[in-house]
Amino acid sequence: MHGISILRSFFIGLLLIPFLVEAQSDMPFGARAAALGNATVTIPDLWALHNNIAGIAGLTKPQIGAYAENRFGVRAFTTTAFLGVYPTTNYGVYGISLSRFGDKLYNQQHIGVGAAHKLGQFSLGAKVDVWQIAVEGYGSKKAVTLSIGGQAEIVPGLYFGAHAYNLNQAKLADFEDERLPTIMKVGIGYMPYKKLLLLAETEKNIDHNATFKAGIEYQLFPDKFILRSGFQSLTNTLNFGAGFIARQFIVDYAFGNTTHLGNSHHLSVAYTFGSNSIVQPVVTSPASINPQ
Repeated sequence: MHGISILRSFFIGLLLIPFLVEAQSDMPFGARAAALGNATVTIPDLWALHNNIAGIAGLTKPQIGAYAENRFGVRAFTTTAFLGVYPTTNYGVYGISLSRFGDKLYNQQHIGVGAAHKLGQFSLGAKVDVWQIAVEGYGSKKAVTLSIGGQAEIVPGLYFGAHAYNLNQAKLADFEDERLPTIMKVGIGYMPYKKLLLLAETEKNIDHNATFKAGIEYQLFPDKFILRSGFQSLTNTLNFGAGFIARQFIVDYAFGNTTHLGNSHHLSVAYTFGSNSIVQPVVTSPASINPQ
């Protein structure tokens, strides 16, 4: 049985080569993002610390969160992440993120710090991440990436977001000029009415074809239970998920299916300090995402 498991992981790894080029370095965090097909560039919440740093600018309460995902039932394709943000009165919002992907044979780890500030209807942010990639028997390499992002309300109910990851094109090795991916994202979010959010986004890895992502989010029971679904064209992935709110806790779950590769599961939990109740940042504008 152990040999079968190794062979399964090997063949899945071969199939995943086109998708693992994106690696874990810019894969969005949070089960909410996963459920929405990773169409995250306009979403303002805790997970924006990794997904689009500008999105933390409107937070007014300290928050922490933990995230775990497993792809295709393979233990080696597991990601864990921890995030925290701390708002200040006059100097913006600051955050720190940590993550790990892989196993002892191959793994990626990172620590990042970022800051964002809100100026009227605009939110701007920047983040620095230090990545370590290790392969058993071959040692490890470190690289530093710089990312920037912005979000804005164009007109009431219509939102714009943009994010650029690894602007400095961080190099991992001189051999074949190996670098971490540089990725640009741009998208819009539209709220036709309070309970519904529609998302559309285009993402371009500078070395690969662009992908289109779309998501929909519906607040079935206000501030209690949320349904989500999303799609990605490049990986042909269809995702579903739900969010649950219990006072200061937000629990999100997502399920994804990729043709020929199998299923993925995503779970995240966030906690907000200093409030007896919480308003879920689900289908709300950048100006109203905070716990009351």
